[in-house]
Amino acid sequence: MSASSETRPLAERLSRLGTETAYAVSEEAKQLSAGGLKVYPYHIGDLNFATPEIFVTEMNKAVGERKTGYCAAAGVPELRSAIAKTLGAARGVTYGIENVSIQSGGKPVIWKFLAVTMEAGDEVLYPSPGYPIYESMIRYLGGVPVPYSYTETPTGFALDMAKLKSLVTDKTSVFIYNNYQNPMGACSSDEEMADIAKLCVDHKLWVLSDEAYFDIVFDITAKSIVSLPGMLERTVILHTYSKSFCMTGWRLGAAVGPAEVVNHINRLNTNDEACTTHFIQWAGIHLTAPSAQDFLHNTLLPELKKRRDLIVPLLNKIPGFHAYLPKATFYVFVNVTKAMQLTKSQSLEEFRKLILSKTGVAVCQREHFGNALPSDTEFYIRFAYSGITCELIEESMKVLTEFMQQYAN
Repeated sequence: MSASSETRPLAERLSRLGTETAYAVSEEAKQLSAGGLKVYPYHIGDLNFATPEIFVTEMNKAVGERKTGYCAAAGVPELRSAIAKTLGAARGVTYGIENVSIQSGGKPVIWKFLAVTMEAGDEVLYPSPGYPIYESMIRYLGGVPVPYSYTETPTGFALDMAKLKSLVTDKTSVFIYNNYQNPMGACSSDEEMADIAKLCVDHKLWVLSDEAYFDIVFDITAKSIVSLPGMLERTVILHTYSKSFCMTGWRLGAAVGPAEVVNHINRLNTNDEACTTHFIQWAGIHLTAPSAQDFLHNTLLPELKKRRDLIVPLLNKIPGFHAYLPKATFYVFVNVTKAMQLTKSQSLEEFRKLILSKTGVAVCQREHFGNALPSDTEFYIRFAYSGITCELIEESMKVLTEFMQQYAN
């Protein structure tokens, strides 16, 4: 290579950028399917429901009205106002248009919030297992990721508050909280949420409340930490249409929080994408339309609950499997410690690959949601039942049960 063709190395920070390794499971499943294996898709949290027609109609109408150019970086005022009113009412707080910045989905909120509130070298508390982009963005922006975890209780998953409090130092500046949690489906009790809020207030922490699954709850009323004393002025909500209205590919969401933070997020919008797709924003204004709410409450949630109530008892009949009935999200985080012992699997990844190759059941495992922690003594895989029918749930559970029974006998 001649001297004139040499280039400088690429940016060092790229080595700190993570990814979503769950997509590798999709490729693996696709290859096995092409080879003739029937695959049961539990690995990706996408939905096999059509987007409510009102959003499609209003998007097409906006295109017809030539709403295809630039708009304000903060978003269309009508959409910002609708989100402020709707989110505030559901959480018992008051938001105005100045508290809302429209985003291309929920993901951008993570890095923009961190870019505004975190200095390089700051420590950030985040859940692990949890959404892997938290840790990726903390590292990429020069922060120090400090994972906290949940423990298994007789009724589900809960935080060890004493352990969590021990992780806070004078360098901690941000707390990332994902109630109605991916991948565990964990829901904070009122006491746990109040303890978290007090911790954040006492240590003057900024808070990112990832509320992607706020509407996907069963048998309970959703609550937000933003409604607790001292939290409104320090919390940014990650809001997205992806899960509640089956719009994962539309890329529409919002950062909702203190105006001083939102104003700087809007500056990042200007420097990054300029604006979220104009005509999609006009569709989003109709999130409170009767037909949209009817879809959420009378189509989506009843069907997801039906799937949940079907799959959990079937999982608990499989040798070596143990699962709780989650009250939120469309995930079941299954303890397979005994199943791994039965199959003599040396790792979670080995176990995941075994059941995929032998049964076609495609799942994610704990390490798709952050590296295992020293405190991890049990082993888990995640089933997403958002993209599979009840008929296929029954079929796949039968196949998986029969496969595991050969090791139990």
